[in-house]
Order: sequence, then structure tokens, then C-alpha cells
Amino acid sequence: MSWLFLVLLALAVVVLVGAEWPRISPRLGMEARQKRQRAKRKSKLKVVTSDADKFAASVERDLANLPTTEERERR
Repeated sequence: MSWLFLVLLALAVVVLVGAEWPRISPRLGMEARQKRQRAKRKSKLKVVTSDADKFAASVERDLANLPTTEERERR
């Protein structure tokens, strides 16, 4: 192998990487790292579903138990 062959091979690799960089960068760049970190954080979260009827009943019960000014005046 001559030095000319090695130089041409290195240039070919540089040209190939340069041409394919738009396809490679989403997997290797900073954005890819941020997406992986976000996906990792999101995987730890869970969706909490609530029953609207139970919530409404709870609110009504709590409101019914609140003292009012009328009760204080009667005493």
C-alpha cells in the first residue's frame, strides 16, 4: 500500500460521511441524545385516570360539609 492509496481512501471515507451526514446525524447528534433522555424520563411516568363521577360526588360532599354563615347565626 502506498501513501497515495491511503490518502485517497481517507478522502473517500470523508466524502461518504459528508454525503450521508444528514441521515446519520439524527442518530448520533445532540438531538438524538436529548430524544433518548426525554423518552427515558417519559417511560417512568404513568397516566392517572380519574372517574369524573367520583370526583364530582367528592366535591359535592366536601361542599356540603363546609360551615356556612347561616349555621353560625342560628347558634
